[in-house]
Amino acid sequence: MKSRNTSHSVSPITMNRSRLKRNQFTVSLLQEGLRTGIITSEQANQIQLGILQVLQQLIHRHTQGESTSVSTDTAEGMMASLLYAMDTYIFECKYPEEAIVHLKKKPIREIHEKGIVLLHHYFEETKQLYQKVKKSKLDIPVDAYQMTIDESLPVFLKHYNIMFEAQNTMASIDYPLAMDDMKLQGVFYIKQYLERLHLETKFCQLFLHEDLIYILTNFGKINRCHYQIELFNLFELVVNNAVFSLLSGGKANSVKITEGQFNQLNQMLMECRPSQRHALLHEATDQLQKTLQTDQELTHYLNKYRDELVQRVNNAVEIGSFDRLIIREIDQSEKNISLILHANDRMSDQQMRQLVDQVMEMDQTEEKVQRIRERVFSLYDYLDILDAHCLFDEEYAVFFDALENIELAILSKIVFYELLRERTEDFSVILTEEVDTEDEWKIHFIAFLQRLNKTRIQTIGSLIYQINEEDLSLYGSNQFE
Repeated sequence: MKSRNTSHSVSPITMNRSRLKRNQFTVSLLQEGLRTGIITSEQANQIQLGILQVLQQLIHRHTQGESTSVSTDTAEGMMASLLYAMDTYIFECKYPEEAIVHLKKKPIREIHEKGIVLLHHYFEETKQLYQKVKKSKLDIPVDAYQMTIDESLPVFLKHYNIMFEAQNTMASIDYPLAMDDMKLQGVFYIKQYLERLHLETKFCQLFLHEDLIYILTNFGKINRCHYQIELFNLFELVVNNAVFSLLSGGKANSVKITEGQFNQLNQMLMECRPSQRHALLHEATDQLQKTLQTDQELTHYLNKYRDELVQRVNNAVEIGSFDRLIIREIDQSEKNISLILHANDRMSDQQMRQLVDQVMEMDQTEEKVQRIRERVFSLYDYLDILDAHCLFDEEYAVFFDALENIELAILSKIVFYELLRERTEDFSVILTEEVDTEDEWKIHFIAFLQRLNKTRIQTIGSLIYQINEEDLSLYGSNQFE
Protein backbone atom coordinates (compact mmCIF):
# COMPACT_ATOMS: atom_id res chain seq x y z
CA MET A 1 0.00 0.00 0.00
CA LYS A 2 1.13 3.55 -0.70
CA SER A 3 2.51 5.82 2.00
CA ARG A 4 -0.14 8.10 3.49
CA ASN A 5 0.10 11.87 3.25
CA THR A 6 0.34 13.92 6.43
CA SER A 7 -0.32 17.58 6.99
CA HIS A 8 1.90 17.57 10.09
CA SER A 9 5.34 19.11 9.74
CA VAL A 10 8.25 16.68 9.77
CA SER A 11 11.28 17.40 11.94
CA PRO A 12 14.40 18.47 10.03
CA ILE A 13 16.42 16.17 12.29
CA THR A 14 17.15 12.85 10.56
CA MET A 15 17.28 9.49 12.31
CA ASN A 16 19.72 6.63 11.89
CA ARG A 17 17.62 4.07 10.00
CA SER A 18 20.08 1.26 10.74
CA ARG A 19 18.92 1.45 14.37
CA LEU A 20 15.30 0.77 13.43
CA LYS A 21 14.12 -2.86 13.61
CA ARG A 22 11.37 -4.07 11.28
CA ASN A 23 9.87 -6.50 13.80
CA GLN A 24 10.10 -3.98 16.69
CA PHE A 25 9.50 -0.83 14.72
CA THR A 26 7.53 1.21 17.26
CA VAL A 27 9.89 0.46 20.15
CA SER A 28 13.07 1.10 18.15
CA LEU A 29 11.48 4.27 16.71
CA LEU A 30 10.83 5.62 20.20
CA GLN A 31 14.36 4.78 21.27
CA GLU A 32 15.87 6.51 18.24
CA GLY A 33 13.50 9.46 18.68
CA LEU A 34 14.68 9.93 22.26
CA ARG A 35 18.32 9.58 21.22
CA THR A 36 18.05 12.28 18.55
CA GLY A 37 15.80 14.55 20.62
CA ILE A 38 12.88 14.36 18.16
CA ILE A 39 10.81 12.97 21.04
CA THR A 40 11.04 14.37 24.55
CA SER A 41 10.90 12.16 27.64
CA GLU A 42 7.46 13.54 28.45
CA GLN A 43 6.16 12.71 24.97
CA ALA A 44 7.63 9.20 25.18
CA ASN A 45 5.89 8.69 28.54
CA GLN A 46 2.58 9.83 27.06
CA ILE A 47 2.98 7.39 24.17
CA GLN A 48 3.80 4.55 26.56
CA LEU A 49 0.81 5.45 28.73
CA GLY A 50 -1.42 5.38 25.66
CA ILE A 51 -0.08 1.90 24.76
CA LEU A 52 -0.84 0.62 28.29
CA GLN A 53 -4.38 2.03 28.12
CA VAL A 54 -5.02 0.20 24.84
CA LEU A 55 -3.57 -2.98 26.40
CA GLN A 56 -6.07 -2.71 29.27
CA GLN A 57 -8.88 -2.37 26.74
CA LEU A 58 -7.63 -5.48 24.93
CA ILE A 59 -7.47 -7.44 28.20
CA HIS A 60 -11.04 -6.37 29.00
CA ARG A 61 -12.13 -7.51 25.56
CA HIS A 62 -10.18 -10.77 25.80
CA THR A 63 -11.85 -11.70 29.11
CA GLN A 64 -15.23 -10.50 27.82
CA GLY A 65 -15.41 -7.98 30.64
CA GLU A 66 -15.07 -10.55 33.39
CA SER A 67 -11.58 -9.52 34.51
CA THR A 68 -9.06 -6.70 34.24
CA SER A 69 -6.06 -9.02 34.55
CA VAL A 70 -4.60 -12.04 32.77
CA SER A 71 -1.50 -14.20 33.22
CA THR A 72 1.90 -12.62 32.59
CA ASP A 73 2.46 -14.74 29.47
CA THR A 74 -0.92 -13.76 28.04
CA ALA A 75 -0.35 -10.07 28.79
CA GLU A 76 3.10 -10.16 27.16
CA GLY A 77 1.64 -11.84 24.09
CA MET A 78 -1.15 -9.27 23.82
CA MET A 79 1.35 -6.43 24.20
CA ALA A 80 3.44 -7.91 21.39
CA SER A 81 0.31 -8.19 19.24
CA LEU A 82 -0.64 -4.58 20.01
CA LEU A 83 2.80 -3.30 19.02
CA TYR A 84 2.73 -5.47 15.88
CA ALA A 85 -0.48 -3.76 14.78
CA MET A 86 1.00 -0.33 15.55
CA ASP A 87 4.14 -1.27 13.61
CA THR A 88 1.96 -2.18 10.64
CA TYR A 89 0.40 1.29 10.53
CA ILE A 90 3.40 3.52 11.16
CA PHE A 91 5.72 1.41 8.96
CA GLU A 92 3.60 2.61 6.04
CA CYS A 93 5.08 6.09 6.51
CA LYS A 94 7.62 7.07 3.88
CA TYR A 95 10.10 8.41 6.44
CA PRO A 96 10.68 7.45 10.09
CA GLU A 97 10.46 11.13 11.01
CA GLU A 98 6.91 11.12 9.61
CA ALA A 99 6.12 8.05 11.73
CA ILE A 100 7.30 9.97 14.80
CA VAL A 101 4.80 12.74 13.99
CA HIS A 102 1.97 10.19 13.96
CA LEU A 103 3.04 8.77 17.31
CA LYS A 104 3.15 12.23 18.85
CA LYS A 105 -0.06 13.63 17.34
CA LYS A 106 -2.46 10.70 16.95
CA PRO A 107 -4.13 8.79 19.84
CA ILE A 108 -2.55 5.35 20.30
CA ARG A 109 -5.97 3.76 20.09
CA GLU A 110 -6.46 5.23 16.60
CA ILE A 111 -3.03 4.02 15.45
CA HIS A 112 -3.79 0.53 16.78
CA GLU A 113 -7.22 0.40 15.13
CA LYS A 114 -5.82 1.50 11.78
CA GLY A 115 -3.08 -1.10 12.15
CA ILE A 116 -5.74 -3.78 12.70
CA VAL A 117 -7.53 -2.66 9.52
CA LEU A 118 -4.28 -2.97 7.57
CA LEU A 119 -3.60 -6.43 9.04
CA HIS A 120 -7.03 -7.62 7.86
CA HIS A 121 -6.16 -6.31 4.41
CA TYR A 122 -2.81 -8.15 4.34
CA PHE A 123 -4.40 -11.31 5.72
CA GLU A 124 -6.94 -11.31 2.88
CA GLU A 125 -4.10 -10.88 0.38
CA THR A 126 -2.29 -13.78 2.05
CA LYS A 127 -5.33 -16.05 1.72
CA GLN A 128 -5.57 -15.22 -1.99
CA LEU A 129 -1.86 -15.93 -2.40
CA TYR A 130 -2.30 -19.31 -0.73
CA GLN A 131 -5.01 -20.26 -3.23
CA LYS A 132 -2.63 -19.40 -6.10
CA VAL A 133 0.13 -21.51 -4.53
CA LYS A 134 -2.20 -24.42 -3.86
CA LYS A 135 -3.58 -24.31 -7.40
CA SER A 136 -0.12 -24.30 -8.98
CA LYS A 137 1.44 -26.87 -6.64
CA LEU A 138 4.05 -29.14 -8.20
CA ASP A 139 3.40 -32.88 -8.37
CA ILE A 140 6.67 -33.88 -6.71
CA PRO A 141 7.30 -36.53 -4.03
CA VAL A 142 8.90 -34.15 -1.52
CA ASP A 143 7.18 -34.46 1.84
CA ALA A 144 8.22 -31.05 3.23
CA TYR A 145 6.92 -29.26 0.13
CA GLN A 146 3.61 -31.11 0.03
CA MET A 147 2.96 -30.96 3.78
CA THR A 148 3.81 -27.26 4.00
CA ILE A 149 1.18 -26.45 1.36
CA ASP A 150 -1.44 -29.02 2.36
CA GLU A 151 -1.12 -28.91 6.15
CA SER A 152 1.12 -26.21 7.67
CA LEU A 153 -0.10 -23.15 5.77
CA PRO A 154 -3.81 -23.99 6.28
CA VAL A 155 -3.12 -24.13 10.04
CA PHE A 156 -1.96 -20.51 9.92
CA LEU A 157 -4.92 -19.40 7.80
CA LYS A 158 -7.37 -21.10 10.15
CA HIS A 159 -5.93 -20.00 13.48
CA TYR A 160 -4.31 -16.61 12.84
CA ASN A 161 -5.59 -14.18 15.49
CA ILE A 162 -5.17 -10.58 14.34
CA MET A 163 -6.45 -8.97 17.54
CA PHE A 164 -4.59 -10.91 20.23
CA GLU A 165 -1.75 -12.85 18.54
CA ALA A 166 -0.95 -10.93 15.36
CA GLN A 167 2.81 -11.43 15.77
CA ASN A 168 2.61 -15.22 15.82
CA THR A 169 3.24 -17.30 12.72
CA MET A 170 0.92 -20.04 14.05
CA ALA A 171 2.41 -22.76 11.83
CA SER A 172 5.48 -24.93 11.45
CA ILE A 173 6.91 -24.30 7.98
CA ASP A 174 9.36 -27.05 6.99
CA TYR A 175 9.99 -26.47 3.29
CA PRO A 176 12.89 -24.00 2.94
CA LEU A 177 12.89 -21.16 0.43
CA ALA A 178 15.93 -20.29 -1.66
CA MET A 179 15.92 -16.87 0.03
CA ASP A 180 14.00 -16.25 3.23
CA ASP A 181 13.66 -13.26 5.58
CA MET A 182 13.33 -14.85 9.00
CA LYS A 183 13.19 -11.46 10.70
CA LEU A 184 9.56 -11.07 9.64
CA GLN A 185 6.75 -12.35 11.85
CA GLY A 186 3.05 -13.15 11.67
CA VAL A 187 1.14 -12.44 8.48
CA PHE A 188 4.06 -10.54 6.95
CA TYR A 189 6.27 -13.62 7.15
CA ILE A 190 3.62 -15.94 5.68
CA LYS A 191 2.77 -13.42 2.96
CA GLN A 192 6.43 -13.13 1.99
CA TYR A 193 6.83 -16.92 2.15
CA LEU A 194 3.88 -17.47 -0.20
CA GLU A 195 5.05 -14.79 -2.63
CA ARG A 196 8.47 -16.38 -2.92
CA LEU A 197 7.16 -19.95 -2.97
CA HIS A 198 4.83 -18.96 -5.83
CA LEU A 199 7.76 -17.50 -7.80
CA GLU A 200 9.92 -20.58 -7.18
CA THR A 201 7.08 -22.89 -8.22
CA LYS A 202 6.41 -20.80 -11.34
CA PHE A 203 10.05 -21.17 -12.36
CA CYS A 204 10.07 -24.94 -11.82
CA GLN A 205 6.93 -25.21 -13.98
CA LEU A 206 8.98 -23.94 -16.94
CA PHE A 207 10.60 -27.40 -16.99
CA LEU A 208 9.17 -30.82 -17.79
CA HIS A 209 7.94 -32.92 -14.89
CA GLU A 210 10.36 -35.67 -15.85
CA ASP A 211 13.23 -33.17 -15.52
CA LEU A 212 12.16 -32.32 -11.97
CA ILE A 213 12.09 -36.03 -11.09
CA TYR A 214 15.51 -36.39 -12.74
CA ILE A 215 16.85 -33.63 -10.47
CA LEU A 216 15.30 -35.14 -7.36
CA THR A 217 16.39 -38.70 -8.07
CA ASN A 218 20.00 -37.83 -8.80
CA PHE A 219 20.14 -35.35 -5.92
CA GLY A 220 19.23 -38.25 -3.64
CA LYS A 221 21.79 -40.55 -5.20
CA ILE A 222 24.62 -38.01 -5.05
CA ASN A 223 23.91 -37.06 -1.45
CA ARG A 224 23.03 -40.63 -0.42
CA CYS A 225 19.78 -39.48 1.11
CA HIS A 226 16.07 -40.05 0.75
CA TYR A 227 15.09 -36.89 -1.07
CA GLN A 228 11.43 -37.49 -0.20
CA ILE A 229 12.09 -36.65 3.46
CA GLU A 230 15.09 -34.32 3.19
CA LEU A 231 14.85 -30.56 3.71
CA PHE A 232 16.16 -28.83 0.57
CA ASN A 233 14.98 -26.28 -1.99
CA LEU A 234 14.05 -27.57 -5.45
CA PHE A 235 14.19 -24.13 -7.09
CA GLU A 236 17.90 -23.86 -6.26
CA LEU A 237 18.66 -27.26 -7.77
CA VAL A 238 16.77 -26.51 -10.98
CA VAL A 239 18.27 -23.03 -11.44
CA ASN A 240 21.76 -24.35 -10.77
CA ASN A 241 21.55 -27.16 -13.30
CA ALA A 242 19.89 -24.95 -15.94
CA VAL A 243 22.75 -22.44 -15.60
CA PHE A 244 25.34 -25.22 -15.67
CA SER A 245 23.63 -26.69 -18.74
CA LEU A 246 24.08 -23.39 -20.56
CA LEU A 247 27.71 -23.08 -19.44
CA SER A 248 28.46 -26.56 -20.82
CA GLY A 249 26.83 -25.98 -24.20
CA GLY A 250 23.38 -27.33 -23.35
CA LYS A 251 19.96 -25.71 -23.53
CA ALA A 252 18.38 -23.33 -21.05
CA ASN A 253 15.32 -25.54 -20.59
CA SER A 254 17.44 -28.61 -19.86
CA VAL A 255 18.62 -29.68 -16.42
CA LYS A 256 20.34 -32.92 -17.46
CA ILE A 257 24.12 -32.93 -17.04
CA THR A 258 26.12 -35.81 -18.47
CA GLU A 259 29.41 -37.02 -17.03
CA GLY A 260 31.18 -35.33 -19.95
CA GLN A 261 29.47 -32.01 -19.26
CA PHE A 262 30.31 -32.35 -15.58
CA ASN A 263 34.00 -32.86 -16.33
CA GLN A 264 33.95 -29.90 -18.73
CA LEU A 265 32.33 -27.64 -16.12
CA ASN A 266 34.68 -28.83 -13.42
CA GLN A 267 37.76 -27.95 -15.49
CA MET A 268 36.39 -24.62 -16.74
CA LEU A 269 35.23 -23.30 -13.35
CA MET A 270 38.30 -24.51 -11.50
CA GLU A 271 40.63 -22.72 -13.92
CA CYS A 272 38.68 -19.43 -13.99
CA ARG A 273 39.60 -16.39 -11.96
CA PRO A 274 36.82 -15.26 -9.55
CA SER A 275 35.97 -12.30 -11.80
CA GLN A 276 35.64 -14.64 -14.81
CA ARG A 277 33.37 -17.03 -12.90
CA HIS A 278 31.27 -14.06 -11.84
CA ALA A 279 30.92 -12.88 -15.43
CA LEU A 280 30.13 -16.38 -16.76
CA LEU A 281 27.40 -17.01 -14.21
CA HIS A 282 25.83 -13.58 -14.74
CA GLU A 283 25.84 -14.07 -18.51
CA ALA A 284 24.34 -17.56 -18.24
CA THR A 285 21.61 -16.34 -15.86
CA ASP A 286 20.74 -13.50 -18.25
CA GLN A 287 20.53 -15.97 -21.12
CA LEU A 288 18.37 -18.29 -19.00
CA GLN A 289 15.91 -15.49 -18.29
CA LYS A 290 15.80 -14.40 -21.94
CA THR A 291 15.26 -17.92 -23.28
CA LEU A 292 12.60 -18.85 -20.72
CA GLN A 293 10.99 -15.41 -21.05
CA THR A 294 10.69 -14.87 -17.31
CA ASP A 295 8.47 -12.01 -16.17
CA GLN A 296 9.70 -9.01 -14.18
CA GLU A 297 9.07 -10.49 -10.74
CA LEU A 298 10.73 -13.81 -11.54
CA THR A 299 13.65 -12.06 -13.24
CA HIS A 300 14.22 -9.94 -10.14
CA TYR A 301 14.10 -13.03 -7.91
CA LEU A 302 16.55 -14.91 -10.13
CA ASN A 303 18.92 -11.95 -10.07
CA LYS A 304 18.86 -11.95 -6.27
CA TYR A 305 19.55 -15.69 -6.17
CA ARG A 306 22.37 -15.35 -8.74
CA ASP A 307 24.65 -13.80 -6.11
CA GLU A 308 24.07 -16.83 -3.90
CA LEU A 309 24.95 -19.16 -6.79
CA VAL A 310 28.18 -17.25 -7.47
CA GLN A 311 29.18 -17.70 -3.85
CA ARG A 312 28.39 -21.41 -3.92
CA VAL A 313 30.47 -21.91 -7.04
CA ASN A 314 33.37 -20.06 -5.40
CA ASN A 315 33.01 -22.25 -2.30
CA ALA A 316 33.05 -25.39 -4.48
CA VAL A 317 36.28 -24.18 -6.12
CA GLU A 318 37.84 -23.63 -2.69
CA ILE A 319 37.10 -27.17 -1.53
CA GLY A 320 38.02 -28.54 -4.97
CA SER A 321 34.77 -30.36 -5.67
CA PHE A 322 31.56 -29.73 -7.58
CA ASP A 323 30.11 -33.14 -6.68
CA ARG A 324 27.35 -31.72 -4.46
CA LEU A 325 26.65 -28.58 -6.46
CA ILE A 326 26.26 -29.91 -10.02
CA ILE A 327 23.67 -32.69 -10.24
CA ARG A 328 24.73 -35.16 -12.88
CA GLU A 329 23.10 -38.42 -13.85
CA ILE A 330 23.96 -41.34 -11.57
CA ASP A 331 22.83 -44.75 -12.79
CA GLN A 332 22.81 -47.02 -9.76
CA SER A 333 19.69 -49.11 -10.21
CA GLU A 334 21.39 -52.19 -11.65
CA LYS A 335 24.17 -51.94 -9.10
CA ASN A 336 21.70 -51.66 -6.25
CA ILE A 337 19.70 -54.66 -7.44
CA SER A 338 22.86 -56.69 -7.83
CA LEU A 339 24.19 -55.79 -4.40
CA ILE A 340 21.01 -56.33 -2.45
CA LEU A 341 20.49 -59.75 -4.08
CA HIS A 342 24.07 -60.83 -3.55
CA ALA A 343 24.13 -63.95 -1.37
CA ASN A 344 27.81 -63.52 -0.46
CA ASP A 345 26.95 -60.43 1.61
CA ARG A 346 24.75 -62.48 3.94
CA MET A 347 25.61 -62.42 7.65
CA SER A 348 26.41 -65.58 9.57
CA ASP A 349 23.80 -66.93 12.00
CA GLN A 350 25.89 -65.73 14.94
CA GLN A 351 26.23 -62.23 13.47
CA MET A 352 22.51 -62.10 12.86
CA ARG A 353 21.72 -63.15 16.44
CA GLN A 354 24.07 -60.49 17.78
CA LEU A 355 22.45 -57.81 15.62
CA VAL A 356 18.93 -58.83 16.66
CA ASP A 357 19.95 -58.71 20.34
CA GLN A 358 21.51 -55.27 19.90
CA VAL A 359 18.43 -53.89 18.17
CA MET A 360 16.12 -55.34 20.81
CA GLU A 361 18.07 -53.58 23.57
CA MET A 362 17.82 -50.14 21.92
CA ASP A 363 15.11 -47.68 22.98
CA GLN A 364 15.33 -45.13 20.19
CA THR A 365 13.71 -46.05 16.85
CA GLU A 366 16.17 -43.98 14.80
CA GLU A 367 19.06 -45.73 16.53
CA LYS A 368 17.60 -49.15 15.68
CA VAL A 369 17.13 -48.24 12.02
CA GLN A 370 20.61 -46.77 11.75
CA ARG A 371 22.19 -49.91 13.24
CA ILE A 372 20.31 -52.16 10.81
CA ARG A 373 21.26 -49.98 7.83
CA GLU A 374 24.92 -50.01 8.91
CA ARG A 375 25.12 -53.79 9.28
CA VAL A 376 22.76 -55.22 6.66
CA PHE A 377 23.71 -55.39 2.96
CA SER A 378 21.71 -58.35 1.68
CA LEU A 379 18.00 -58.91 1.17
CA TYR A 380 18.43 -62.26 2.93
CA ASP A 381 19.35 -60.40 6.07
CA TYR A 382 16.63 -57.79 5.70
CA LEU A 383 14.07 -60.57 5.59
CA ASP A 384 15.65 -62.27 8.62
CA ILE A 385 15.56 -58.99 10.57
CA LEU A 386 11.93 -58.41 9.68
CA ASP A 387 11.01 -61.98 10.64
CA ALA A 388 12.87 -61.62 13.96
CA HIS A 389 10.18 -59.24 15.33
CA CYS A 390 12.72 -56.79 16.73
CA LEU A 391 10.69 -53.81 15.46
CA PHE A 392 7.35 -52.74 16.91
CA ASP A 393 4.33 -50.80 15.62
CA GLU A 394 5.43 -47.36 14.28
CA GLU A 395 9.05 -48.50 14.11
CA TYR A 396 8.25 -50.46 10.94
CA ALA A 397 7.21 -47.28 9.11
CA VAL A 398 10.40 -45.49 10.13
CA PHE A 399 12.46 -48.46 8.94
CA PHE A 400 10.69 -48.75 5.59
CA ASP A 401 11.01 -44.99 5.07
CA ALA A 402 14.78 -45.33 5.41
CA LEU A 403 14.96 -47.81 2.52
CA GLU A 404 15.80 -46.87 -1.07
CA ASN A 405 13.06 -47.15 -3.71
CA ILE A 406 14.79 -50.18 -5.21
CA GLU A 407 14.77 -51.92 -1.81
CA LEU A 408 11.08 -51.14 -1.41
CA ALA A 409 10.49 -52.50 -4.92
CA ILE A 410 12.19 -55.81 -4.05
CA LEU A 411 10.14 -56.18 -0.86
CA SER A 412 7.02 -55.32 -2.88
CA LYS A 413 7.91 -58.01 -5.40
CA ILE A 414 7.97 -60.50 -2.53
CA VAL A 415 4.82 -59.32 -0.70
CA PHE A 416 2.70 -58.93 -3.84
CA TYR A 417 4.33 -61.80 -5.74
CA GLU A 418 1.14 -63.69 -6.66
CA LEU A 419 -0.80 -60.56 -7.65
CA LEU A 420 2.08 -59.26 -9.76
CA ARG A 421 2.39 -62.60 -11.52
CA GLU A 422 -1.32 -62.88 -12.29
CA ARG A 423 -2.26 -59.23 -12.96
CA THR A 424 -1.07 -56.62 -15.46
CA GLU A 425 -2.53 -53.47 -13.85
CA ASP A 426 -0.47 -50.55 -12.64
CA PHE A 427 1.17 -51.21 -9.28
CA SER A 428 -0.92 -48.44 -7.66
CA VAL A 429 -4.03 -50.52 -8.48
CA ILE A 430 -2.50 -53.77 -7.23
CA LEU A 431 -1.56 -51.95 -4.02
CA THR A 432 -5.26 -51.52 -3.19
CA GLU A 433 -5.86 -55.30 -3.33
CA GLU A 434 -6.09 -57.32 -0.15
CA VAL A 435 -3.10 -59.57 0.57
CA ASP A 436 -3.71 -62.65 2.68
CA THR A 437 -0.87 -62.62 5.23
CA GLU A 438 -0.37 -62.94 8.96
CA ASP A 439 3.23 -61.73 8.92
CA GLU A 440 3.40 -58.57 11.02
CA TRP A 441 6.06 -56.87 8.90
CA LYS A 442 4.13 -57.48 5.70
CA ILE A 443 0.98 -55.94 7.20
CA HIS A 444 2.95 -52.87 8.25
CA PHE A 445 4.74 -52.77 4.88
CA ILE A 446 1.48 -52.73 2.91
CA ALA A 447 0.11 -49.96 5.14
CA PHE A 448 3.32 -47.97 4.62
CA LEU A 449 3.15 -48.27 0.82
CA GLN A 450 -0.51 -47.24 0.75
CA ARG A 451 0.40 -43.96 2.50
CA LEU A 452 3.05 -42.99 -0.09
CA ASN A 453 2.35 -40.30 -2.67
CA LYS A 454 1.40 -41.21 -6.23
CA THR A 455 4.75 -40.31 -7.79
CA ARG A 456 6.80 -42.47 -5.45
CA ILE A 457 4.44 -45.42 -5.90
CA GLN A 458 4.86 -45.09 -9.66
CA THR A 459 8.66 -45.07 -9.25
CA ILE A 460 8.56 -48.22 -7.12
CA GLY A 461 6.18 -49.84 -9.59
CA SER A 462 8.53 -49.21 -12.51
CA LEU A 463 11.47 -50.67 -10.57
CA ILE A 464 9.50 -53.81 -9.70
CA TYR A 465 9.47 -54.87 -13.33
CA GLN A 466 13.26 -54.59 -13.55
CA ILE A 467 13.63 -57.37 -10.95
CA ASN A 468 13.96 -60.91 -12.29
CA GLU A 469 11.80 -63.53 -10.64
CA GLU A 470 14.69 -65.99 -11.03
CA ASP A 471 16.74 -63.87 -8.63
CA LEU A 472 14.00 -63.82 -6.03
CA SER A 473 13.46 -67.57 -6.29
CA LEU A 474 16.77 -67.96 -4.46
CA TYR A 475 15.01 -67.11 -1.20
CA GLY A 476 12.74 -70.14 -1.24
CA SER A 477 9.05 -70.54 -1.90
CA ASN A 478 8.11 -69.69 1.71
CA GLN A 479 8.71 -65.97 0.99
CA PHE A 480 6.01 -65.98 -1.66
CA GLU A 481 3.29 -67.71 0.24
